[in-house]
Amino acid sequence: MALVGEGAFTAYGLRGVPGTDGFWATASAPVAVPDGDGWRTLFLRRGSEAASIDFESWSKPVPLRRWGATDCWYAEVRMPARLRVTYRFVVDGVPCADPLNPVGAGGERSIAATPDAEAQPHWPDIAPSDVLPLPPTRLRWAGGRPGGRRTVRVHPVGGGGPVVLLLDGDDWLYLHPAASAFESAVAGGDLPPVTLVFLPAKDRVAEFGCRPELWEAVRDDLLPLVAECGVPADPGRLVVAGQSLGGLSALYAALRFPELVSRVACQSASCWWTPGAADLADPLGGPVGGTLAELLRQGPDLSGARIAFDVGEHERRMLPHCELVESLTERAGATVRVTRSPSDHDRAGWRHALLRDVAWALDRPDGRPAD
Repeated sequence: MALVGEGAFTAYGLRGVPGTDGFWATASAPVAVPDGDGWRTLFLRRGSEAASIDFESWSKPVPLRRWGATDCWYAEVRMPARLRVTYRFVVDGVPCADPLNPVGAGGERSIAATPDAEAQPHWPDIAPSDVLPLPPTRLRWAGGRPGGRRTVRVHPVGGGGPVVLLLDGDDWLYLHPAASAFESAVAGGDLPPVTLVFLPAKDRVAEFGCRPELWEAVRDDLLPLVAECGVPADPGRLVVAGQSLGGLSALYAALRFPELVSRVACQSASCWWTPGAADLADPLGGPVGGTLAELLRQGPDLSGARIAFDVGEHERRMLPHCELVESLTERAGATVRVTRSPSDHDRAGWRHALLRDVAWALDRPDGRPAD
């Protein structure tokens, strides 16, 4: 849609002539206004070069339009109800964050949310220029096949406690401030004290497929290192948290290593996965539930497991795969929790579920609901 007239931006609460210093002095974006059963959201960028908006997973790229001959570039984007999405501007092939948006995810990404998306109260706003502090405790871990050596960070929260193993740990260190969010949740009484272990991935497809090597190495090497590193931690009460392929791996561990992994918080697990599916033109077009469904139909006993499932409600093609695995997991005896987040396949939309479902997986002794 092309805006018409100098007053066209007033519907978004913006004042002044677009492109003037006065306009930019008070401009903020993105700004959403109601539009039928969803929202119309205005994105702005100041500059001299053409640019587009690159969304994490929810939409194809959207080009920005220029307002006359000014330095004001804009796009009106129709968004559905309940959506939180990561995006970035791309200028001449170079990605960058939105300088008008105070909510970032790393140096080149920003986060937009429709006004009806659920709040994420424990997650601080991180500007693109902010550098997240890193936990000082580092472990050099051989990692087992196929990943090889890597640096694992360990961070006790509230004095430390059960180990929360965060797969794709570098994303939670450098893009999303998980340490700060967990600290806020513990301080607010929404989580018991925990010890975070940030496990980075070196080859996600190879490591997080349904293979035993990673979890043998976690059991035999990583958790003993955590127990000996001097940080207060209880590896005997382990929660594994994973997203996408990480969620697939966490569920596989609960099936094949139940003595090690019995508490899982997974968001948008790649339940479509079968060997070689990631290389196909349509990875999600195979058997519903993929390899996990096959394993669950073999009749495992998951009666000792607590497994929380969350999927972005806008992930239409993921839902059938996840719904089948959810039902089969409950049929196998696990205590199951199922929720849907206001997102597509996007870590920004899963953040609230991460805290909430780790708390639920730990079955807090005070009995309060996890959300």
